[in-house]
Amino acid sequence: MAKKKLQRFADLAKMPHVFQTPDGLPGHWHSRVFHNRRPITLELGCGRGDLTLALAIKLPQRNFIGVDLKGARLWNGAKQAQLQGLANVAFLRIFIENIGEFFSPAETDEIWITFPDPYPAYSKRHKRLTSPRFLTLYQKILKPGGRIHLKTDNEGLFRYTQTAVVQQGGVIHQAFVDLDAHPTADDRLFLPTRYEQTFRKKGAIIRYLCFSVPPFDQGAERPWTRTTSMAVNAYGTH
Repeated sequence: MAKKKLQRFADLAKMPHVFQTPDGLPGHWHSRVFHNRRPITLELGCGRGDLTLALAIKLPQRNFIGVDLKGARLWNGAKQAQLQGLANVAFLRIFIENIGEFFSPAETDEIWITFPDPYPAYSKRHKRLTSPRFLTLYQKILKPGGRIHLKTDNEGLFRYTQTAVVQQGGVIHQAFVDLDAHPTADDRLFLPTRYEQTFRKKGAIIRYLCFSVPPFDQGAERPWTRTTSMAVNAYGTH
């Protein structure tokens, strides 16, 4: 197994559509990577890249970047993109908290976060991908009004995110407590992924939140302590 992982890491280093360092990337994704000016969508914590690939196939008029740290999983999506000749797909192997190093301000148009680790323990609240810490990162790289989509089976994370977004000055556009109760919603919400299929087999309720964060203001004071505290109260445990 270790040998297989090492081989996949070596493969990733040779794939022209997989990136692991910021060299020359910020401000140049359109010109250097995609060679067009089409909108860029990110999938954070993309795993095997199921959703990144499905969206890229469904929407060839957009560019898609799957972001994850685990190279052995990322390899699957990157390999499929390569085999299918998907020119509108790239992958980024990084810690998500470093994403600001890889994009210029307002360089991306949309973000998807599907079934992230909810980190229910209070001591790990800063690791939640919808915590104020991460929302501020998204503010920096998203175009004004850019939408963020969250899908989760975790009710606590769903409620926590709503509170965090509002306290950061963001806008909630849609909040579905049960996605299946909204069959006429955006059909992108029903693209199958490995994690979602697993959760559904267990009878989990899928929740969906669409929101935007205000444009980043370098001089603005951000109420980190107050936001985090109120959002955690909505989540539950300390």
